[in-house]
Amino acid sequence: MSTRPPSFSICVYCGSRPGVDPSFAAAARDIGHWIGSHGGQLVYGGGRNGLMGLVAQATLAAGGTVIGIIPQALVDKEMANLDCTELHVVQTMHERKRLMAELANAFLALPGGIGTFEEFFEVWTWRQLGYHD
Repeated sequence: MSTRPPSFSICVYCGSRPGVDPSFAAAARDIGHWIGSHGGQLVYGGGRNGLMGLVAQATLAAGGTVIGIIPQALVDKEMANLDCTELHVVQTMHERKRLMAELANAFLALPGGIGTFEEFFEVWTWRQLGYHD
């Protein structure tokens, strides 16, 4: 990991499962590698499974910073990625989404379920309303 501050911070919304198409996992790894190799910081849901885990592992392996944000209920189910550069444990999904938006200056959605798209559409709405630039 670099000691320099990250050159950018991108929030990646994605699923905690690998998805049905192997290209989803390949894309998650490629994106993580790109973030890390370009001096970036990944902000994500803090999970160790599925596409979430893959993008985080690839970012770390490429020298990037990884900030995970996960609700306590998911930590209790042993789903947290303890390898994150920083792991923020919050009480609610609302806190998770707020902190993810505060720490990122760009957003990307990979395949996932309803929750993934709800997160992405919420931040898109915030952008339209002028809450996030």
